[in-house]
Amino acid sequence: MAGISGTRSGRVRVLIVDDEPALTEVLSAAVTEEGWRAWSAADGHSALREARRWAPHAVVLDGMLPDLDGIQVLRRLRYENPELPVLMLTARDALEHRLDGLENGADDYVTKPFSLEEVVLRLRGLLRRSGAEGTRADDSVRVLGDLMVSAESREAHRDGTRIALTAKEFDLLSLLMEHPRQVLSKAQILDRVWSTSFDGGGNLVEVYISSLRRKLDRGRAPMIHTVRGLGYAIRPVEDGR
Repeated sequence: MAGISGTRSGRVRVLIVDDEPALTEVLSAAVTEEGWRAWSAADGHSALREARRWAPHAVVLDGMLPDLDGIQVLRRLRYENPELPVLMLTARDALEHRLDGLENGADDYVTKPFSLEEVVLRLRGLLRRSGAEGTRADDSVRVLGDLMVSAESREAHRDGTRIALTAKEFDLLSLLMEHPRQVLSKAQILDRVWSTSFDGGGNLVEVYISSLRRKLDRGRAPMIHTVRGLGYAIRPVEDGR
C-alpha cells in the first residue's frame, strides 16, 4: 500500500476464503475495483483468525476448503457474529451443499463457474441490506499491516490484541498513522501532539516514543523506527525496512 488512504474504515472490508490462489486474486481485484478492501484466507482456520482480526463487513466463503469444511467455518462465523453477511461459493452440482449452507446461515450463494459481475452484485445486495455499503469514507479507523487504530473508540489493536494506551500515547500513535512510512521530526510531533515547540521538548517526544514502542512492539516485530537525525516513522512489518 502506498498510503493510508487505501485503508480507511469507510472502505467496506470483504474477506475472501478460497484455496485457489488464481480465483482469490481475481475476486480480490473485483472487490478492490468496487472501492472495497479485500483480505483473503486459503483455509478455514486462517479465515476465522482473519475474521476476528479485521471484523469484515462481508465474507465470500468457498464450500470446500483443505482443513475445515465451508459449513463448519460458516457455523463458527455465525456463532461469533450472527449478523455477518456470508456469500457461499459452491460447485454447480452440489445442491445438497448449497442447501446446507442456506440452512446454516449463508445469506446467498453463487455456483462455480461464475461471473465476477454476479459476485459483485450479490455482495452489493448483502452489504446494502446489512447497512455496510453506506459506511462513510472517513478516517475513524486506520489500518497499517497488523495494526488497527480507531479514532472513534480511541483504541488500538495489533494482531487482534488490544493495546492499552494513555491519551497522549494514543495521540502520538494517531499522528504517526496519519503519515505512514513518513519521517516526522520531533518538532512536528511536538507541534501536532502537544501544540508547542518549547525547549527540551525533544526529550518529551523521546520518552513517549519509547513508551509507545514498549507497548506496541513488545514481543512483535517493530513498527516504530528511528531515523537518526531526522525523526520517527511507522512502517508495516512487511516493508522489511
